[in-house]
Amino acid sequence: MAIWSRETVTAPAPSGPDSIHQNEDAGTHFWPTVATMNTTRHAPNVDIVTNRATADPHGACIQDGIRTLDNTAFARSVAGLAQRFGVLGVIPGDTVAAMLPNCAEMVITMFAAWSVGAALTPVNPALTDDEVLYQLQDSGSVLLVGDQRAASLAEASDTRYMLADSIFATSSDIDTTDPSQSPTTASAPQPRAARADDFALVIYTSGTTGRPKGVLLDHANLSAMSTSLIEQLRLSAADTSLLVLPLFHTNGLVVSVLSTLRAGGNVVIAPSFSVGTFWDLVETHRPTYFSAVPTIYALLQAHTTRRVDTSSLRFAICGAAPMPPELITTFEHQFSVPIVEGYGLSEGTVASTLNPVAGPRKPGTVGITLPGQELAIMDAHGVPLPAGTPGEVVIRGANVMRGYLGKPDVTATVVRDGWLHTGDVGYFDSEGYLILVDRIKDMIIRGGENIYPKEIEDVLYRHPGVLEAAVVGAPDPVMGEVPVAYVAPRPGAALTTESLTVHCARALAKYKQPHEIRIVTSLPKNSVGKIVKRLLRDDATS
Repeated sequence: MAIWSRETVTAPAPSGPDSIHQNEDAGTHFWPTVATMNTTRHAPNVDIVTNRATADPHGACIQDGIRTLDNTAFARSVAGLAQRFGVLGVIPGDTVAAMLPNCAEMVITMFAAWSVGAALTPVNPALTDDEVLYQLQDSGSVLLVGDQRAASLAEASDTRYMLADSIFATSSDIDTTDPSQSPTTASAPQPRAARADDFALVIYTSGTTGRPKGVLLDHANLSAMSTSLIEQLRLSAADTSLLVLPLFHTNGLVVSVLSTLRAGGNVVIAPSFSVGTFWDLVETHRPTYFSAVPTIYALLQAHTTRRVDTSSLRFAICGAAPMPPELITTFEHQFSVPIVEGYGLSEGTVASTLNPVAGPRKPGTVGITLPGQELAIMDAHGVPLPAGTPGEVVIRGANVMRGYLGKPDVTATVVRDGWLHTGDVGYFDSEGYLILVDRIKDMIIRGGENIYPKEIEDVLYRHPGVLEAAVVGAPDPVMGEVPVAYVAPRPGAALTTESLTVHCARALAKYKQPHEIRIVTSLPKNSVGKIVKRLLRDDATS
């Protein structure tokens, strides 16, 4: 059987998921040692801020295009906001919501919430009013930090609010008639910082099947995750991350921010990803790494026409969806930046495998198991399968979520006997590298034959005129289901369905070949840039 594990990172063991239906009372590393973590209930995530300010008061910490904060300024901002949270009655076990774009205020809000023992639930500003109100209600948020729109939504849901503009305001700028903006006072209660088993983040899934679910991650989850990322990526105080993914997802929060700050490095926050400004940011701020999704790499590769200086970049991370091996090879050749492809999900605190930074890296795989985790491939009965045999990817370790908020029954179907069942099909090669086949739910059954869309997509991506491709199943009265392919062309490419059909016929068995190929301008994507197949399925069946 193939169960691949790495040396376990010792961290406080999270409580079981049986009570998750309710809230509960080559540089310097600024994190306590593992031994310290084992002997205290205090969450070391909270100590990052003060430890950095003490060790290197004027060291670079965060910049977002509007302001630049050194370690002292960052610590003061977090402490000031934490005190104001106390004035507003935020107590340990509460949840604070933040509806903000990528900015320093978002990071400050997260650490300030932790400083008073509260959890943070980040809200996507692109959500509709109804979607925002649902998240506020479902998470039980007692306070919403955001702009004027957030203020009106907070009032509609009877939730307290704070304008993010006031986080950096001076006393003379604050409206003292508004209790949400009241200046800090000596009468504010002393906050109790978060403990290792306190909830840290409530991350809402994309909701592809019904309403979004709140993934509960505690501080022990985040400690274990950042520990393994620092080790695997060899992060140190010399590193600078360039954040281009949104801060309302675990990738941006944990990979680009939390792990970098813990390692002693600093973070450059881009408001969002833009092909037109990305390389300017790289050349100006000299980051050592960034994390992105396949769509971003495809756009950069297709639309960059000038020579760019990438000499500062040690590596780039790719996650969220498997990246076509051809795109990895082309990107690395064009920009001289090694891509470290990985795999994970919010329920596993973002990452479970990564290709090694120092190699060997294997395009077409999502790498090896991260330290402190176990991965196995199991059949439908929970029996581990040998290397080379596809089955469901399951994960075990201190990174596995506490559960879904308010959904103990759903949690019990996903986390069984300590194993997180991902719903992804994959297999290990002989050296322990994970190859993803597809999502179980995406599998197409055509006349009794199993077809994995990813296999067809990989073939389509090998066509020189294809920028993006996605394959979904459509109902068929005879075969049950047939594959339908959606393809977006590269700039200037003259794609035809005929040429793509011939291309697929050369590489795929007849039963796997697309029943129909639709050429579109672009494919629908979510806020992270991941292709939304649900919308394509709706289109294919209409």
